[in-house]
Amino acid sequence: MKRAIEFYSESFKLCGDVYVPDGLAAGETRSAILLCHGYTGVKDLYLPDNARVLNEAGYVVMTFDYKGWGNSEGVSPNRLAPYSRVADVQAAMTYLGIQPEVNEDSIGIYGTSYGGATVSWVGAVDPRAKCIVSVVGIGHGARWMSRVRRMDEWFDLLEQSKSDREQRALTGKSEMVERADILLPDRQSAELAAAARKNNPAAVGTIPVEYVDDTIGFNPEWIVGKISPRPILFITSDDDRLVPQEESEQLYAHAGEPKKLVVLNGVGHYEVYAEPAFSQVMKETLAWYQKYLPAKG
Repeated sequence: MKRAIEFYSESFKLCGDVYVPDGLAAGETRSAILLCHGYTGVKDLYLPDNARVLNEAGYVVMTFDYKGWGNSEGVSPNRLAPYSRVADVQAAMTYLGIQPEVNEDSIGIYGTSYGGATVSWVGAVDPRAKCIVSVVGIGHGARWMSRVRRMDEWFDLLEQSKSDREQRALTGKSEMVERADILLPDRQSAELAAAARKNNPAAVGTIPVEYVDDTIGFNPEWIVGKISPRPILFITSDDDRLVPQEESEQLYAHAGEPKKLVVLNGVGHYEVYAEPAFSQVMKETLAWYQKYLPAKG
């Protein structure tokens, strides 16, 4: 069963969905998983598939749109605002914890792509996150953005960001550019991504240049070690050409125990949302949650 919900983060109303597994007895509570999307993702893109699998395993699941995304309120539509997203995730955990079907002391968080960075940060600063899963996540913004560009492209981007930063200081506005100018197209799995986004009216095609500064200023590998002794799982691929496996490897290296790194073989970034890789991701995810956060725990 899915029900639409609304909650508030930093005074803005955010929209989401709570998925409740079948067969709950009256008054029964379960462990819950909060699903967190990526760079320009929205709750109805990919995440319902994760929710279905976790529901079938007995978990209550919640998805939501960050401030300024989808139908959620926000001052700056379609901005990355990574620290604001952290606040959104914390508010979402609070809301999830007061649902009648949820054991508030047994909440896990799951993040995909840039959401993998978000949940790594949230896990480090909020002990309510009892078990964390980061899938094809980012550990260091500047390393990632420079790694997927030629050197001259990287310096051009930094110059564009500096100019935009000065414009924002003078006018309060950031230049809007094509999404692919900041998030470089991944030819390997771009067709999959385009097809998924095509039929989703909340999927955006333009984003502000401010994304560059936002990305460079958010590096969860700085603090991911604070999650320990709570568990964190990292899932990446040796053929991800959008977010290289080095990002998850560095997050893993900086994290404390218990931790695990899973490297899929021959899988592109967006292919983690499609079969057969999706089942591999969810098999590892479920095993991690069932070990450290049982649905009926």
